[in-house]
Amino acid sequence: MSLLAVADLTVTRGGLPVLEHLTFSLDAGRALVLRGPNGIGKTTLLRTLAGLQPALAGRVSMPPEAMAYAAHADGLKGTLSVAENLRFWAAVYATGDIEPALERMNLRALRDRAAMSLSAGQKRRLGLARLLVTGRPIWVLDEPTVSLDVASVALFAEAVRAHLAQGGAALMATHIELGLAEAEVLDLAPFKARPPEEGGFKGQFDEAFL
Repeated sequence: MSLLAVADLTVTRGGLPVLEHLTFSLDAGRALVLRGPNGIGKTTLLRTLAGLQPALAGRVSMPPEAMAYAAHADGLKGTLSVAENLRFWAAVYATGDIEPALERMNLRALRDRAAMSLSAGQKRRLGLARLLVTGRPIWVLDEPTVSLDVASVALFAEAVRAHLAQGGAALMATHIELGLAEAEVLDLAPFKARPPEEGGFKGQFDEAFL
């Protein structure tokens, strides 16, 4: 069953197309990793899918209230403890127990520590633990393992596998090995938008004034 379907999508950054005619789908139980050089538009694509900016063209289809988006920022309230941060997000998403999330991301020993006092890797683990309390089937993740050590990357990979086994799906943009051999890869290079100087308005403008 397809949880996310993208059809002929064109996304923009600064008003200019960066990716165009992008079509793919993401089924329940599957993970998809976006690859491509810096600047190709991975983050722009994820922000568009998350509804944070409009697409220039195309269609994105998914069930309502289905996506949980984790960007570069960890989305933490520094003065709240680890447990309080998770309880906050559990309340936002009207889900239940935070204990499985604490266990899955190895945060039990840190549950009463203020988020501002955590290391970069610990903050990242807490940011990822938020996904586990959303109850949403589609995880959209931008460079999810930045700042994580090898052991924490393995924790993340196991969390993703458990999510997939429960019928969820994951879409991830990263240059880093995630330890998810079962994940499919989508190379965005073929969908890179043609620069304006190669045609379109600028080409017409130059031709008219030469």
